[in-house]
Amino acid sequence: MTKIAFIGAGSTIFMRHIIGDALLKPSLNDAHIALMDIDPMRLAESELVARKMIDTLGAPATLSATTNRRQALEGADFVIVAIQVGGYDPCTITDFEIPKKYGLRQTIADTLGIGGIMRGLRTVPKLFEICEDMRAVCPDALMLQYANPMAINSWAMAEKYPDIKQVGLCHSVPNTVQELTHDLEIPVDSVRYLVAGINHVAFFLEFEQATTDGGWRDLYPDLRAGYAAGRIPKPPLLMPRCPNLVRYDMMNRLGYFLTESSEHFAEYSPWYIKRGRDDLIGKYQIPLDEYPKRCIEQIEDWKTTAEELRNAEKIEVHESNEFAATIMNAVVTGEAATIYGNVTNNGSISGLPDACCVEVPCVVDANGVQPTQIGEMPPQLIAMMRTQINVQELTVAAVIEENREHIFQAAMFDPHTSADLDLDQIWAMTDEMITAHGDWLPDWTRGAHREAAQ
Repeated sequence: MTKIAFIGAGSTIFMRHIIGDALLKPSLNDAHIALMDIDPMRLAESELVARKMIDTLGAPATLSATTNRRQALEGADFVIVAIQVGGYDPCTITDFEIPKKYGLRQTIADTLGIGGIMRGLRTVPKLFEICEDMRAVCPDALMLQYANPMAINSWAMAEKYPDIKQVGLCHSVPNTVQELTHDLEIPVDSVRYLVAGINHVAFFLEFEQATTDGGWRDLYPDLRAGYAAGRIPKPPLLMPRCPNLVRYDMMNRLGYFLTESSEHFAEYSPWYIKRGRDDLIGKYQIPLDEYPKRCIEQIEDWKTTAEELRNAEKIEVHESNEFAATIMNAVVTGEAATIYGNVTNNGSISGLPDACCVEVPCVVDANGVQPTQIGEMPPQLIAMMRTQINVQELTVAAVIEENREHIFQAAMFDPHTSADLDLDQIWAMTDEMITAHGDWLPDWTRGAHREAAQ
């Protein structure tokens, strides 16, 4: 019997998507599903939803729920990780409010920038604990890692636990395909594409539509013409607060379309959110403080949703666009599938460090997750990715070496932070954030550090 351990299962809606996908696969619908979360109430809600899905489908799957992580992991074949260390309150609030005091404005703050750095410092040590448990009770399991900051998390685990099989998963590629086909008003199943880069800053190197004569037609001319004429972007399907103006602007300047939303990319770069330039915020319709607002709305919405799920006799199961079940099915059956995964580069993309985490097409079968070779990419895209990798690398080094200096240096080299703040401000802000996070960060982060040069 296949065992699927879900760490962070208190994220009920996400658990519903991932476990629902698994239950729809004949190869997985008799699995034992072990749900684990540190919050007993949220865990109980997720257990109830999972049981109702199993009953609705009449699946032979079995289910357990526990707050004991090692118990959930015992004998697992697959380990799904969807944790958020520190949650919205207090940690996300801290990640926004302290930078705002220094004049540094953000939109989501979970991947790069000072918010992403802090989230990485909170998350990576917990992932290390999971890796230690996996070594002890399920050393051959495959970890399917969904937590942000994706690249920092995956890179750090690969450095410290190279024996743990893991792949980082994100829905930005399929979500972007939906947005682009929506803008062009064409069917999703009529296109093919090749994407490569790093998580949230990967690029559509090819984007084509099938023709009636059996060939393929490049869709970039349609995207450029539609954008120039003002026909696109249309109101977005998936992130309605932020039209894709930043991404289309980047397409015109770099030549290729990005995989992550405009509100994300606006804070990855030094060009769109600038002190004293509210005209840019208006021009590109950038929703500042979007993530905290979304968190508050989700907390309120969940109260209604939870009640509906508790009262529902059946919970319908529909296939999502997540990759987890596709990967598990391919490993169990040996039937090859191609997914987009976050993996150690090892030469997949020329011009990027071998140790960094890249997002590339991966073939999955009984041999596991096997990255494809992309080779060279256009130099402007490599340059863009290097600005992100600098921050990721220093954050990973901070955790691996327990070197507090590298936290400040990571913030120093962040494109958005360095565009708005001077070095003394960066040092003071980072110091204040470390203090404010308290025990959510490892003890070594509060050690002595050299003061900024006067």
